[in-house]
Amino acid sequence: MPEQAVAVAVGIIGGILLFVLIGITAYLLWRKFCCLLSYEKLTSSVKTTNAVFQNQSTSEIQLKSTRSRSIPFIIPPTLHGRDWINLTKEGHVQEGSDPCGIPQPGPRSSFHSLAGAYVVGTINQELYKFPEDISETDFPEGNIGRLWFSVEYEQESERLLVSLIKARKLQPPDDSCSPFVKIYLLPDERSYLQSKTKRKTLNPQFDENFIFQVSSKMLLQRTLKFLVYHVDKQKKHHLLGQVIFPLKNETLTDDNKLVIWRDLEKENLEPPSEYGDIQFSLSYNDYLGRLTVVVLRARGLKLQEESHAVSVYVKVSLMNHNKFIKSKKTAAVLGSPNPVYNETFSFKADQTELDTASLSLSVLQSTKGDKTHLLGRVVVGPFMYTRGKELEHWNEMISKPKELVKRWHTLCHST
Repeated sequence: MPEQAVAVAVGIIGGILLFVLIGITAYLLWRKFCCLLSYEKLTSSVKTTNAVFQNQSTSEIQLKSTRSRSIPFIIPPTLHGRDWINLTKEGHVQEGSDPCGIPQPGPRSSFHSLAGAYVVGTINQELYKFPEDISETDFPEGNIGRLWFSVEYEQESERLLVSLIKARKLQPPDDSCSPFVKIYLLPDERSYLQSKTKRKTLNPQFDENFIFQVSSKMLLQRTLKFLVYHVDKQKKHHLLGQVIFPLKNETLTDDNKLVIWRDLEKENLEPPSEYGDIQFSLSYNDYLGRLTVVVLRARGLKLQEESHAVSVYVKVSLMNHNKFIKSKKTAAVLGSPNPVYNETFSFKADQTELDTASLSLSVLQSTKGDKTHLLGRVVVGPFMYTRGKELEHWNEMISKPKELVKRWHTLCHST
């Protein structure tokens, strides 16, 4: 009897364990089946809701037709039902909460998809682009070309480093263009450095470096001059334009590399007059009652001493009824018959005084014993005082208020 009881007990326990094992296996199979069924429902739901979203975007905001370059900005369904305040017609922000808030916990339905989302605005891609370099595209009318270069000065070795970068939109006399550039460091016009010739291009890329040896004391009195030439089939050189770049107004250091672009100017090909010529700009602001003079450069001056110690400056005087009102002077440039100044002066002058006022520009040379020698002079003003080009320059200044009018003038030696 005891053996039979033990056998019955073992059989009952084994049956119970077998029943539990079968139950666990059935439960795991049921869970797996439920997951597969849920995946199929979610997939079909997304397909359906995508169609709903497409219909909504087509009928309500018409993104394809009106904002082809914009990206929709969408509020996810988990953030629905909160308090929103209007910013614009299409923008919303949640009041009193973090705009990047975490979704509220809670039951999720199988319909949690794009069907519950809606567009609150768009992101304009144009706002996130780098600004266009207008120096490559904005060329004024009558432009004959543009030159890019960089300037750097090494204090320790006293070297001026000039990098010739490129030129664009050159205007050669022939159909083809093979340009090169000569670089001068004025006032020395006897020596220059020259770039390589670029064949058959109106937009040459030079990328060449040049070195001028110049002391730090003389640096700010020097001027860079770039002459752009074209070589024709007969190997003749044709000047396309020039760039004049004074160094006196620039901050040149080892860690300050200036990258500059300048439009080419036509060189005055006429031979200098007997006493030389001077170039300056005039402008009158009728609102401020201000007369502005920009002394640019002179050429062909007849210096009394051929020495680098000779200094030349320009004195600008405002006159009214031949009475002296005020005068201003440029900085002196040493040892050059072709000095470059690029200095601006302003004078107060009422509009009613323009018929009786005049400007006198005198080019003076300092000599020994603090004396000055007059190299030449020019007067511009109304009909009362001037004729010819000087009168034309004055009248053009009045007819074009607030605009700088630039011209060359012949120097005379009369006082």
